[in-house]
Amino acid sequence: MTLQLDIDPSVQGARWLPSEADVREWTSATLAAITRSFSAGVEVSFKWLELELSQSLNCDYRGKDSPTNVLSFPMQMPPIDGELELLGDIAICPAVVEREAGEQGKPLRAHWAHMVVHGMLHLCGYDHIEDTEALEMEALERDILASLGIEDPYR
Repeated sequence: MTLQLDIDPSVQGARWLPSEADVREWTSATLAAITRSFSAGVEVSFKWLELELSQSLNCDYRGKDSPTNVLSFPMQMPPIDGELELLGDIAICPAVVEREAGEQGKPLRAHWAHMVVHGMLHLCGYDHIEDTEALEMEALERDILASLGIEDPYR
């Protein structure tokens, strides 16, 4: 399957950012774990956000006036036969990811992997609004991260 990634890593002051190879590995693992089929492949856009933009988008789209770790914006158009399916955009705030990793005692790379997997699952139709949805999504996240050698993020 073809996987096209568009990554805009322009952000200031991040202690560590994943490489394109990291993002590709985490994205591929997520796509391999779900049952949905993508005949021609997929395209996903990633953007790393400054705190202010993360807060603004979180307020505008989720009604929460604070920066957040990851936001997903699924594409609303049906796929076109024979073309890559544009899944949507994932926006991650490195400052929030770094803070959370420190507070939770997690390796920074592992927390980044979790945010990419979490965002990808949202683009593929998974959610965690209802308890049953949350349990299903978290179990899938655990399985995907375990396949990457990353510990359970919910422990």
